[in-house]
Amino acid sequence: MSSGVAETVLRRDRIIVLSGLAVITALSWTYVSSLASDMQNMDMGMAMPRMQAWNVADFALTFVMWAVMMVAMMTPSAAPMILLFAGVNRRRRKQQVPYVPTGVFLLGYLMVWVAFSVLATAAQWGLHDVSLLSPMMVSTSPVLGGVLLLVAGIYQWTPLKHACLRKCRSPLGFVLNEWREGRWGAFLMGLKHGSYCTGCCWSLMALLFVAGVMNLLWVAAIAGFILLEKVTPAGHRVGQAAGVLLAGWGALLVAGVL
Repeated sequence: MSSGVAETVLRRDRIIVLSGLAVITALSWTYVSSLASDMQNMDMGMAMPRMQAWNVADFALTFVMWAVMMVAMMTPSAAPMILLFAGVNRRRRKQQVPYVPTGVFLLGYLMVWVAFSVLATAAQWGLHDVSLLSPMMVSTSPVLGGVLLLVAGIYQWTPLKHACLRKCRSPLGFVLNEWREGRWGAFLMGLKHGSYCTGCCWSLMALLFVAGVMNLLWVAAIAGFILLEKVTPAGHRVGQAAGVLLAGWGALLVAGVL
């Protein structure tokens, strides 16, 4: 295969992968937007848990909400890694190495966020049980909101955050150091990359309880910040600056100033 044909094939593959990611993201945001609209219209009975004690169905509905929201928020920031994985596989296929569908890697990546969604649902259940969340899933306690902001702000400066962010910001380094053969290997790579991203972003996701789990502007702002932090050249410094602002905001809330 000539270099020109190879570049055409690679370009076509990138378009296919990007289109798939765009569809997944769009469908996820559509679902989340629909839930938010139902809540604003106070039609929560069919979409979200009631304000009394939860049952299994309530937990399941909330878990689905979190899982889809994590897909909507995290898929765009994972696109550089996914595109690189697809490109490497295409080149390896030319060398007669067995081809692994990119979807296997993506599945592993998203499975980590599905697991995170279970923990987030359990946390929401606990906060709901002690009446620390409003019907719109906003923290009713300034102290709780302040603590979450403080934790998120301080975490932005920790070595663990820096280590996880460095892995997320360097797809090529991840591929060179973590490559695994076969479908199971691709799935494990997705799990590992998803684990780094979770380590990088878990405290930011906890901020959804501050302004509202279904506050679309807040959800979009956090997703946009995560994307900015991961893909822009100054992302690391942006994250540290945001940490100072978040910690200051949290301290003012805890102190009762705001």
